[in-house]
Amino acid sequence: MSQQNPQQPGWGAPPQGPGWDAPPAPKKKSSFGKILGFGCLGIVALFVIVTVIAAALGGGDSSDSSNKDKAVAAEAKKPTKETVAEKSQAAQFKDCVAKSGTATEKTAVKHVTKVTGVDKSNDIMDAAEVFTDYSGGLLGEHGSDGKLIASAFASCYESKNGLVTVYDKDGEILSNGNY
Repeated sequence: MSQQNPQQPGWGAPPQGPGWDAPPAPKKKSSFGKILGFGCLGIVALFVIVTVIAAALGGGDSSDSSNKDKAVAAEAKKPTKETVAEKSQAAQFKDCVAKSGTATEKTAVKHVTKVTGVDKSNDIMDAAEVFTDYSGGLLGEHGSDGKLIASAFASCYESKNGLVTVYDKDGEILSNGNY
């Protein structure tokens, strides 16, 4: 028996007649995505999986080993009417800074006139406001004092997602910070 070579003329597709163009070559499909299983949906699924793994591995450590002043935890008990009538939130804040604040924080906190939002804590978005008798706004001469007040507030109160905003006497923002 003789072996025939498939490259010999006459084997394969019949030749085209005169006047006809050769048929177009089939398009090569990308096999890289198919081999790895990535399409648009595969990439989205991979992103979701990586995000879930990162959240599981990175969000569990709540220990604080820093030397920063520890915040005073808010009491779980609801204050009685007598306690609320005795001290305003501004007075409570000033007392806290008087106990644990630095000398510059104590000087800056003397200008606090009103504090709001401390009693509304839900750890989702806590927004406290501190009003002062300073003037000049964010770029004024008391902007640094506003930062000191925000820092002192963060030392006295604790929240997972708290934002304290310090205002001057005209209602312009002096500073803000997380607490």
